[in-house]
Amino acid sequence: MKLHEYQAKQLFQRYGIPVPKGVAYSSKEAALDAVKSMIFGSWVIKAQIHAGGRGKGGGVKIATTSDTAILAINSIFGMQLVTHQTGPKGKLVERILIEEAVSIERELYLGMVVDRTSQQIALMVSADGGMDIEKVANETPDRLFTMLIDGEKKIDMATSSELSEKIGLQQELHVGADELFQNVYRLFLECDASLVEINPLVITEDNRLIAADAKVTIDDNALFRQSEIQEFRDPSEEDINESKAAEAGLNFISLNGNIGCLVNGAGLAMATMDIIKLHGGEPANFLDVGGGANAQQVAVAFQIMLQQSTVKAVLVNIFGGIMRCDVIAKGIVEAAQETAMSLPLIIRLEGTNVIDGREILAQSGLNYISATDMDDAAIKAVHAAAG
Repeated sequence: MKLHEYQAKQLFQRYGIPVPKGVAYSSKEAALDAVKSMIFGSWVIKAQIHAGGRGKGGGVKIATTSDTAILAINSIFGMQLVTHQTGPKGKLVERILIEEAVSIERELYLGMVVDRTSQQIALMVSADGGMDIEKVANETPDRLFTMLIDGEKKIDMATSSELSEKIGLQQELHVGADELFQNVYRLFLECDASLVEINPLVITEDNRLIAADAKVTIDDNALFRQSEIQEFRDPSEEDINESKAAEAGLNFISLNGNIGCLVNGAGLAMATMDIIKLHGGEPANFLDVGGGANAQQVAVAFQIMLQQSTVKAVLVNIFGGIMRCDVIAKGIVEAAQETAMSLPLIIRLEGTNVIDGREILAQSGLNYISATDMDDAAIKAVHAAAG
């Protein structure tokens, strides 16, 4: 689960990580009213969306007077912000953060992610923070220093000093940097984060370390023990179909292809997508109905798939173990009746109660294409989607 910048900074404050003074607004009128009462130095108006590159897309503006702040708010609030992470459609800006600008001497980078290969936490620092950190990582990777940390251990002072030296911090900042590293690490562990990123981490003109930006992603699988953080969820930033699927107890991820996939089991779902691509097709989604789905959940799964305008054919690939083929068949028939489905439907059923499942489909009057195995099903789905 991704957090907005202002939400991530609320977490930062709880963990003693210094951030600029700021207030988030979900109403343009409230933001405009607030600006009128501000005593101006310099302020930064930031669009709050779940995507990077906001500054390059026009979603971050500096204001030095109330008039320029008003112009910035009117410009950003309600805009369709397009960045390299949003895709061409962009995202609607429905929240902004108004934050006191900090006087920047240098911009650095600090990030923590789960490194799945080593099964450790990768702590990354760079002396080249700012908007082009991806360019730094790609073109001058030696400028991005990574240290692997066992999550059962602490960051000792020697490690902190080494990190500080890697990014060229003066000696008088080493103690503050050590505290910062410790607090970010503690947040990462205690909040079940999969990503914590500060870019830029700035050294101010009066020699302080401040997190000028904040990005935090929480592991969805750990949200059951993060009740307070769950309150940060923003459904408007999530794929509507993925949200509907989650409510129905289904595992669904939208993709860019034209073949809808309904499968039981994550491994079989991945294999189904692979074999579709092997035969020249493109899956439109990952959809695992799991081992205990009922007919209504299967019907919901169909409805979600059919809401994707790119879908030209639907492939059902079921190997019944705990999941019974007759339950899947009933769900397919129910979904077809509710949605008046007209797309080509390819069905491959094997496993528990497969004879009953095939009988239900045969007696339903449903127009579908039967497949004998995965390879046959994928070939027929690719051909059907191609027209």
